[in-house]
Amino acid sequence: MVDIINDFFSHATNSINVGKKEVRFGYYNKLLLSILEKLKSNGYIENYNIDGKSIIVKFSDRFNFGKAIKPRFPISYKDIDKYEKRFLPARGMGLLFLTTNKGIKTNVECKKEKNGGALLAVIY
Repeated sequence: MVDIINDFFSHATNSINVGKKEVRFGYYNKLLLSILEKLKSNGYIENYNIDGKSIIVKFSDRFNFGKAIKPRFPISYKDIDKYEKRFLPARGMGLLFLTTNKGIKTNVECKKEKNGGALLAVIY
């Protein structure tokens, strides 16, 4: 079984580290597309285009690192601060993505809505 989120973030981080700002990724699903929408709305990517069975992502200068969090254990909104300290390099720098019953949300949105979920990925 392939973890598309993990593959995408490792491919993206490796491409950024070698200086590429545009990446072609071979496969995608609705979960990855919703994460890309959140990344676009938060300024981590400039644009993405679907080209047949692949997706082309253009990163902004704000993107440095992304990683899927495994295992994807559930957390309450009260524990979000604890996981921010564990996964993010500094307070207010980066985002945690959570899967909630209302879709993919960031840590900021979950704290505002007082909604918990399962940890999915970290980006900064």
